[in-house]
Formats: sequence, structure tokens, C-alpha cells
Amino acid sequence: MAEALAGRAAKIIGILRKTYGKAECALHHKNPFQLAVSTILSAQCTDKRVNMVTPSLFKKYPTPKHFAKAPQSAIETMVRSTGFYKNKAKAIKGLSQKLISEHGGKVPKTLEALVKLPGIGRKTANVILGVAFDIPGIVVDTHVTRLTNRMGLTKQKDPVKIEFEMMKIFPRKDWNDFGLIFIQHGRAICPARKPKCEVCPVNAFCPKVGL
Repeated sequence: MAEALAGRAAKIIGILRKTYGKAECALHHKNPFQLAVSTILSAQCTDKRVNMVTPSLFKKYPTPKHFAKAPQSAIETMVRSTGFYKNKAKAIKGLSQKLISEHGGKVPKTLEALVKLPGIGRKTANVILGVAFDIPGIVVDTHVTRLTNRMGLTKQKDPVKIEFEMMKIFPRKDWNDFGLIFIQHGRAICPARKPKCEVCPVNAFCPKVGL
């Protein structure tokens, strides 16, 4: 059973990799800190909107030191269009302060250290590790949760449980690509409503359609 599941998973990610090419993070950033801030802003917001906000944000506040000194209200004004702006501004300021006080202003390279920072959960931590540092990690967001369930790769709904199940199914070399590719596929072909099953390149391996 486990071998069959792993075999199907390998075929799925192989096809999706050919379909979408190199897996890349859609959030524009120049360094790990910018990626961390952008990922915080992306909660309940489109990457497109975040990418519209961050150029002026990072121009005004280029480093954790600048954000730490900035009035929270000023940060709120600049990120307002991303939604939940008060919580996001508070998290970004808190993140910046803690990076300075505990990590020398640098973004740490371990999941254990990252999840202790304001605004950083396991999903965000794995994004940072994989994209900024090329350290393997499984990113599980709403797209990944939906697709892994639809494809019969898991029955879990809890992101952490899905993360650990996918770590068993996919080889470590695929962990970083897995999340980014599944997110891309979820947006392009397999949204929550009206998935485009008829044009899905992996529909033959999806219990919803092909099995």
C-alpha cells in the first residue's frame, strides 16, 4: 500500500514538474528577510497583491532594524491592502525586533528557531527554508491540503499531519518542489470550486476522476 502510494506520488510530481517547469516562489524578494515579510503578508491575500505592496515597503524599510524602529501604525498604512493589516504589521515589527535581539538581525536556518518568531508558523518556516536556503521542507497550505486529499494521497485535514505524511510519501529531494508545484497546480487547474478535471495533466492518477 505504502509503495503503491509512493509510486503514484512520484508519477504525479513528475508530470506536474514537466507541466510547470522549475518550481519557483511567486513572492518577489531579494533576501530571506524580505521573503519572511512577504510570506506573512500573503496570508489570506494573493501573491500578486503582496508583490504590488512590497517594493515601496522594502524601499522605506530595507532591513529588520528599519522595521523595528518604525511605528506600527506606519507599517499598517503601507500593508493595509493585504488585509488583516494590523495583525500583519504587528507580526512584522515583532519579527524584526526578535531577529535583532536574538539572531543578530539574520533569519535563522532551522525550523525550530523560525517557528518561535512572531508571524512564522510551520508553513512559513518551510517556505523560508526551502526557497531562501534550499533546505528541504514540506509546505502545506490550503491548496496543498485540498489537492493531497483530492488525489487520495492523504485523508488528513490538519496541515502538520499532512506535512509528516507527505514526508513519508515523497523523497527528500522532492520536498521543496512539492509544495510550490502543488500550489501552482491548485491555482491553475484545481481550485476549490470547479476544478478543471478535463484538462488536468494528472487526472489519470486522481481518484476523483481516473481511478
